[in-house]
Amino acid sequence: MTADTVRPHQFLMMTDLGLEGLTEVLDLAARVKDDPASVAGDLAGRKIGLFFQKPSTRTRVSCETAVVDLGAHPVVMKQDEVGLGKREAVQDVARTLDRYLDLLAFRVFDHADLDSLSDHATAPVVNLLSDISHPCQGLADLQTVAEHRPLEGTKLTYLGDGNNVAHSLLLGGAMVAMHVRVVGPESFAPDPAIVAAAEAIAVDTGGSVTVGTEPSLVEGSDVVYTDVWASMGQESEALERRALFQPYRVDLELFEAAGPEAVFMHCLPAHRDEEVTDAVIEHERSAVFDQAENRMHAFKALVLQLLG
Repeated sequence: MTADTVRPHQFLMMTDLGLEGLTEVLDLAARVKDDPASVAGDLAGRKIGLFFQKPSTRTRVSCETAVVDLGAHPVVMKQDEVGLGKREAVQDVARTLDRYLDLLAFRVFDHADLDSLSDHATAPVVNLLSDISHPCQGLADLQTVAEHRPLEGTKLTYLGDGNNVAHSLLLGGAMVAMHVRVVGPESFAPDPAIVAAAEAIAVDTGGSVTVGTEPSLVEGSDVVYTDVWASMGQESEALERRALFQPYRVDLELFEAAGPEAVFMHCLPAHRDEEVTDAVIEHERSAVFDQAENRMHAFKALVLQLLG
């Protein structure tokens, strides 16, 4: 692999796969979950880099396990070892790792680092999380919803911070003709550029996008989704955020307002009794641990798709 060859596909945002590619990955993820042995060893001899600038539980374990199950070798790297953007320039890291590895999967703070990696590596680059997007979580989320009902026409309401998870739900949901509502304080609304992109996609697919501030928008939802109010790196804002987000706390009353068949989802880790109560996360219609499991199946499908 050299920097002069054409770079294979990347997965930095949900839209990078295109609708056909997204559908193929979701179909494959479902098949892989039903029959893991069908792809065991399919990537024997391949080497997959997994870089973590931010600590992780689900992302690291699901991705490393997925790579091992596929017969490839995971090469796990941490920021204190690589020094991305500090000890060594991002473009130099990209061009070096590109000589060793078949795919680079990076969990970073700044999305711009992923853009730089993609610009300087010929291997596929996968976003394991950035400040802008969390597309691998988005894949697992869509897989989980599809296990309960058809994606097209599903009404999903996300309550809380208009963050990277919300962005991936907006884009991915619009791509598969879902009706996605992001509800939270106006000062924490999702990026207007992401909202506009999702709205444009929804026009073509028949889905819809709504951004609002009223918790009552949860009524009639098929899926109720929330995330922590202060993510890693936002600890200094926790008290301020807690006061602003309190009306969007998913308790039994709010969850039941969605409807008698609504499913609850959370990307985890959850701050129990903060953004969601124990009664909801342990509810019989809670799918949070199915989501966590599906991170592994969705990543298998994605890597297989990107590496052909």
